[in-house]
Amino acid sequence: MIVVMKQNATGAQVANVLARVEQLGCRVHLSEGEERTIIGVIGNGRPLDRERIERWEGVERTVPILRPFKLASRDFHPQDTVVSINGMAVGGRQLIVMAGPCSVESHDQLLEAAWAVKEAGGCVLRGGAFKPRSSPYSFQGLGEEGLRLLAQARAETGLPVVTEVMEPQLVPLVTTYADILQIGARNMQNYALLHAVGKAQRPVLLKRGLMSTIEELLMAAEYILSHGNDRVILCERGIRTFEKYTRNTLDISAVPMLKQLSHLPVIVDPSHGTGKWRLVEPVSRAAVAAGADGLLIEVHPHPEEALSDGAQSLRPDRFTSMMRGLRPVAEAVGRTL
Repeated sequence: MIVVMKQNATGAQVANVLARVEQLGCRVHLSEGEERTIIGVIGNGRPLDRERIERWEGVERTVPILRPFKLASRDFHPQDTVVSINGMAVGGRQLIVMAGPCSVESHDQLLEAAWAVKEAGGCVLRGGAFKPRSSPYSFQGLGEEGLRLLAQARAETGLPVVTEVMEPQLVPLVTTYADILQIGARNMQNYALLHAVGKAQRPVLLKRGLMSTIEELLMAAEYILSHGNDRVILCERGIRTFEKYTRNTLDISAVPMLKQLSHLPVIVDPSHGTGKWRLVEPVSRAAVAAGADGLLIEVHPHPEEALSDGAQSLRPDRFTSMMRGLRPVAEAVGRTL
């Protein structure tokens, strides 16, 4: 439920409503807008007497939230959430491009990719230290050594790091090295992991599952938000369909739909969404035009030698060209790059 305060409600009246709602055994979330204060109420399973609450001083009305995702709902939090990471704002006017190799393979490979990303205008370095693969015989990542290499690249380039965490037990380790914790598509409904990253109070990049609905993605975000960690970034990365010409089917419509349903920032991963490097640039332009707050791009200095996902990785020169081509699209929709 949402409690909408009157436009002239005093600070004391707001504080009184917060205290009385908590006395009812509910959790509260305060959203102070320019014109009105809204108090989100998360119930304890018992029905709340809306008429009683509407009689409290300073309360204008109450509005029930009918969607199963409460904290992620735009009804609950009307203003866009902007996730701050080392002075960078995800969900603001600037488009945030996160880029780098699918897997951290070596010091030289990572540093070459990292400098290429930075020089082209990328904001965040991505790279996998732990890699969930379809085959147990495929490269599984360098583990903690990969995390150390990512930290070294951050120290040299100044780029914050996003990397995937695969198990609840690994959250403290990955948090030591990473600025953003990524939940991969295969782990979107790993609820123990969602609880763990929520408790970690670090920014989380949550990828949509391979066969998950938009509502299931938002319900996964709800697990993280339920721990008071509101720095959640949603990622559309394509879903499985009957189409065989692309690796996945990138759901461009998910971007405006998520922005309509939720206040959380949304980025798009056209690399996994298509599986083909030639499609990454045009799909990136489409994502920006559709309202995405950023992109997640795979960049490798030598894709033909990549230990994972070489077919969808851009060479540094192609990434630079793509970034140049994105600028006029960003400007056309009122964004900067």
